[in-house]
Amino acid sequence: MSVESATARVIVVGNEKGGSGKSTVAMNIAIALLKSQQRVATIDLDFRQRSFTHYIENRRAWAKRIARDLETPDHFCFGSVAYPTAEDEAAGCKTLSDTVAELARLYDAIVIDTPGHDSYLARLAHSLADTLITPLNDSFVDFDVLGTVDPESFGVTGTSRYSEMVEEARRQRQLLHEAATDWIVLRNRLSMLASRNKRLVGEGLQELSQMNNFRCVDGLAKRVIFREFFPRGLTAVDDLDEVTLGTRPTLSHVSARLEMQNLLNTMGFGDVTASTGVVARDAA
Repeated sequence: MSVESATARVIVVGNEKGGSGKSTVAMNIAIALLKSQQRVATIDLDFRQRSFTHYIENRRAWAKRIARDLETPDHFCFGSVAYPTAEDEAAGCKTLSDTVAELARLYDAIVIDTPGHDSYLARLAHSLADTLITPLNDSFVDFDVLGTVDPESFGVTGTSRYSEMVEEARRQRQLLHEAATDWIVLRNRLSMLASRNKRLVGEGLQELSQMNNFRCVDGLAKRVIFREFFPRGLTAVDDLDEVTLGTRPTLSHVSARLEMQNLLNTMGFGDVTASTGVVARDAA
């Protein structure tokens, strides 16, 4: 990718473990940036599951159904070969690299959602990232994607393959483009109750962040509303009145919005959700 003429900020949402909430995070970021008047393109690299693509398709369908203009990014979906040859990988990587380079001249931000497994396109996307966001469910099962712990003390004993892949991608980016990647690990689906597991995972991530040079952020709580958003393509940063949402908003929607704004602040964006509103009925 040529960076001389590129202007867009490339935001990659990556984690090789499925079910971490990558598509939800990617969609919320994309819509928040659109609401701040930025030109946004989105790319789905998970051609098999296509959760990000389905999310956007659901948004378009819901907007038509309720006759509302819901901001939607220009979206692209890439496929990859299941058992690629060296030629397949080279061709696929060139197509993705050329596409990102072209989009970078037309948009302010490019948000890329990666599959929940290793792939050559996902590795390339990581090396193109200005900002890498890794959602991580708050358990040691998911922590294992990033690092290993001692079973008695729960102290960090080493890094895992995904962390090593990210380090290699950052090294390539620095070498080829003299540009750094800001890595943010987002603690996702957090319990709203204090627990020993929550504390130990948090301590482990803080220790690992010093080894792997990432920033750890308390992200999105475990809320049913995020699951309810998907069929209608909605996000926490939308104007959630009763017509748009399809039901009356609650304080849970307000809390979700604040959590997303915290992530956006961490990424260096301003209060992009200030213009949106939620009229809450009660807590959920």
